[in-house]
Amino acid sequence: MKVISAQTMRELDRQAIQEHNIPGLELMEHAGHACMEAIFHEFGYTGGKRAFIFAGSGNNGGDGYVVARLLLQSGWQVRVCILAKRDRIGGDAAINLEQLPPTAISYCTAPGQPADLHHEEIRQADVIVDAMLGTGLNSEVSGVYREAVELINAAGRPVLAVDIPSGIHGSSGRVLGCAVRATVTVTFAAAKLGHVLYPGADHTGRLVVADIGIPAGLVENADGYAFLTADSIRPLLRTRDRQAHKGHFGHCLIVAGSCGKTGAAALSANSAVRAGSGLVTLAVPESLHPILEIKTTEAMTVPLPDSGNGYLGDDTFHAIEGLLAGKDALAIGPGLGQHSATVSLVQNLLKSTGLPLVIDADGLNAVAVNTNCLLDKKSAAVVLTPHPGEMARLMGTTVSDVEADRIATARRFAAAFGVHLILKGSRTIIAAPDGSVAINGSGNPGMASGGMGDVLTGIIVSLLGQGHGCHDACCLGVFIHGYAADLVAQDKGEIGMSAGDVLEKLPYAYQKLLIPVSNQR
Repeated sequence: MKVISAQTMRELDRQAIQEHNIPGLELMEHAGHACMEAIFHEFGYTGGKRAFIFAGSGNNGGDGYVVARLLLQSGWQVRVCILAKRDRIGGDAAINLEQLPPTAISYCTAPGQPADLHHEEIRQADVIVDAMLGTGLNSEVSGVYREAVELINAAGRPVLAVDIPSGIHGSSGRVLGCAVRATVTVTFAAAKLGHVLYPGADHTGRLVVADIGIPAGLVENADGYAFLTADSIRPLLRTRDRQAHKGHFGHCLIVAGSCGKTGAAALSANSAVRAGSGLVTLAVPESLHPILEIKTTEAMTVPLPDSGNGYLGDDTFHAIEGLLAGKDALAIGPGLGQHSATVSLVQNLLKSTGLPLVIDADGLNAVAVNTNCLLDKKSAAVVLTPHPGEMARLMGTTVSDVEADRIATARRFAAAFGVHLILKGSRTIIAAPDGSVAINGSGNPGMASGGMGDVLTGIIVSLLGQGHGCHDACCLGVFIHGYAADLVAQDKGEIGMSAGDVLEKLPYAYQKLLIPVSNQR
């Protein structure tokens, strides 16, 4: 699914009206029809039901006036509460307002009026329609608009939001003071960032994207982002030939582990196995090797000299170079430690290997010591998988700066250093060097647990080893990771979910995604 910013949507509206000569009144009519159809689908067609519509002074309110007219024509009882004076309403919105009977309209512009005049009507409504503010909002909700938002949220009634829940920033998903919590949101032409990024995603409810007559070519060519869903990910999955053998599915090498962090190494290796690798080799400090032989059954393990210190240094570089022969992908970092000798090892491997490469955890901390080492990389397919704290260290900034605009942060870093960057978190961001961005739609808060990143590293290196292109491997890997966690949540709930739980669900995630939706019913 394509997702666009509020600014891009405004440009699409402009192009449709000015360059393709589509009247704005026609677009507004189609928007109102789409909302009416969603109301009927969600709440029933029966006449005699009650709708309460809060409307603003702009085009979002105009859409609401169309909804009101159509519902009245269908036999519904409708009250339109307009939060602006009549002389503030112009253009296409005013034309549609004139088509409503005056008895259906009230103007609530003074503090307390919405509640004083309409408390009972709001409480008795079968559906409340939010047509107040739309995607153009850039300042905090205040005055009677804030009162209306609070009334809607307190009413306990189903809510349909027109375009976007009022109070949500259309391009960031931020709550601007307060915001409507919708049951269903009907948006137009394409989903907006505010619908899929948190906390806006929590306010959107079920999202319906409606065609209102903006030419498809305009939408297809507009700047946007891919939002990863099961349907969009399925084409990246590969079924297996009945005559396939382990040599067909790649051999990946994972360099990981240090004293006290053997779990990270094991989780990565075992996840690579579960993600479909034909062969997995885990290279670890020799003093920890006996532990990893117990923790990993299907993956092969190789001890690397560590002088009994329990961590890898630059003196293991040549040993690792020898292990790269015959491998299809390399991952560095899970549980590796942050000793200065380990930092040197990571940077030297980055400069020397041409294999597809995943760098995570302590591998990222090693890169952060001198991010310019990324400019000396040999591989054309390098994936970095930072969480916000690691991203802040890579950029020499703060977590709050990273989180202020996750998409811009990831896109800027990926382009500057020619890497594929996975910025983890709620709605993980995947940025490619060419500027393309995908936003993950799977996963849940149960993943806020140690070891989840190690599982992701194993999945990504496995997919690279199986021959997936770098961006496809990142998108598929991130989605499968979250999707497996969603399966765990269905079985066990979110609280207490472990990385091992997610690892074990990986084959089930593949299986469920490979079955056509029609066969899952």
